Amino acid sequence: MSDPAPGFRDRVLALVAQIPRGRVMTYGQLALLAGQPGAARQAGYVLNSLMEGSDLPWQRVINAQGRVSTHKVGFGDLQEGLLRAEGVTFDESGRCDLARLQWWPEGTPLAPPPSLL
Repeated sequence: MSDPAPGFRDRVLALVAQIPRGRVMTYGQLALLAGQPGAARQAGYVLNSLMEGSDLPWQRVINAQGRVSTHKVGFGDLQEGLLRAEGVTFDESGRCDLARLQWWPEGTPLAPPPSLL
């Protein structure tokens, strides 16, 4: 599959490199911040294409339900283990608390407003 726009792959990888330890970003959020809203699947393809031994924290990208999506390609247990080692917790249904753990780059105008509660 080709990238939806020139430079998309580079923007996705640059964003993934910034996600702090113990925090997560969703595929859709990653696509949005990389300039291609709605291209969550393409963002996933970019991460799936990383060569073994990549230093990028690919494990910090999860689905919009707060779950690991890589079980179907054989990396789900590895991804969950890497995230748990960073302090990311999952409930009994396999979800992490996106309200608490989702990361947005500072100053991102697309970030949701802070909770009012």
